[in-house]
Amino acid sequence: MARELTLDETFERLETAIAKLEQEDISLEESFRVYKEGMKLISSCNEKIDRVEKEVLKLNEDGKLEEF
Repeated sequence: MARELTLDETFERLETAIAKLEQEDISLEESFRVYKEGMKLISSCNEKIDRVEKEVLKLNEDGKLEEF
């Protein structure tokens, strides 16, 4: 089973996808494939960021954990 990409790796792949889409000689079929891949990467980023946000907690004055 393949390992999950880190946020940095996902952002790098998104940058690569954007660069491909900006190429003048990209075919319509290839641009659709790259666009679809990019949308999956964006979805993955959103899920990872949501997960991290839920994990971020802080200690309040009473020593209890609460959302940041």
